[in-house]
Amino acid sequence: MADYGVHPAGYRLPAQTHVGTVRLKVSDLDRSLEFYEGLLGMHVLSRDADTVQLGAPGNDGPLLELVPGAEPRTSGRGRLGLFHFAVLLPDRPSLGRLLRHLLRANVQPGAADHLVSEALYLQDPDDLGIELYRDRPRGEWKTRGDEIAMASDPLDSAGLLAEGNGSVWTGMPAGTTIGHVHLHVASIAAARAFYHDALGFDVVVSSYPGALFMSAGGYHHHLGVNTWAGPHAVTPAEHEPRLLSWDLVLPTTAAAAQSLTSAGHTVTPHENGSTTHDPWKTELRLKTAQ
Repeated sequence: MADYGVHPAGYRLPAQTHVGTVRLKVSDLDRSLEFYEGLLGMHVLSRDADTVQLGAPGNDGPLLELVPGAEPRTSGRGRLGLFHFAVLLPDRPSLGRLLRHLLRANVQPGAADHLVSEALYLQDPDDLGIELYRDRPRGEWKTRGDEIAMASDPLDSAGLLAEGNGSVWTGMPAGTTIGHVHLHVASIAAARAFYHDALGFDVVVSSYPGALFMSAGGYHHHLGVNTWAGPHAVTPAEHEPRLLSWDLVLPTTAAAAQSLTSAGHTVTPHENGSTTHDPWKTELRLKTAQ
C-alpha cells in the first residue's frame, strides 16, 4: 500500500481492489456494437435479447455490458452519473496502434498526457464518454506532497504513433481491463463522504479544480468524480442512455458492505457480493473476486 494519499479514518479498501464490468443502457444495440466491436475491437462474449457482453482476451469476465431499451436524449442539459469509463490497455505500443487505427477510420479522438498515463477520449453513439489509456510504470509516477502528480498536458501523438511500429490494430489485446470510472456528481463533499469515508477509497488527488480522485493500493485512481456538469445537472431519466452500474471487485465484500451500512447507506446482498447506490443513484456492485 502506498504511503501517499489521505486514508479513510475507518475501513480501507484492500490493495487488490480493482474495477470490473461497466453496464450501459443504449438506444440502438446494433449501432453500439458497430462502435464497440467494429471500431474499438472489443470481443463479443455473449449475446441475448437483454444484454451483450464484450471483453478482451485473457480477461476473467466482461469489460462491458450493453443493455438495449434507451431512447435518444432530447435535452442537452448536464447529466449526473457517467463522465467516462476508462479502458486500460496493457502497453504503449497497443495504444499507438489504436490511435493509428482511429485516425485511419477518420476518427479524431481527444487526447491528453496525465503524467501517470497517456489517454485518448471518445464519445460513443449515445454520447457516453470513454477513455482509452495506458499507464506509465509506477516508478515514473511523481508526487506533490501527499498527492500523486497528475495533469492534462498535450499528448505526444507522434511519439505514440511511432511506438505502434506501423502494426495493424487487430482488436483489444490480451490484458486489457477497465482501469477506472469517472462520474459527474453534484457535490465533491458528498462524494468524498460516500466513496472515501464510507466505502474506503484513499483520496490521492484533491487539488484538481472541481474534481476528486480516489483509489486503492496506491493506484492513480480507480474512481474520479467531478462537478463539471454544472449546478443544474440532473440525474438521467430511466429511459435515457446512461451508466446502469459498475463493479468494484474485492477479495471479500463483507467489510466494505458493513462500512457502508454503518455510515447509513442501504446495501443489498446478492449472490456474489452486494449492491449499493451513491447519493446520485449511480449503482455500485461490490463483487468478490473469483
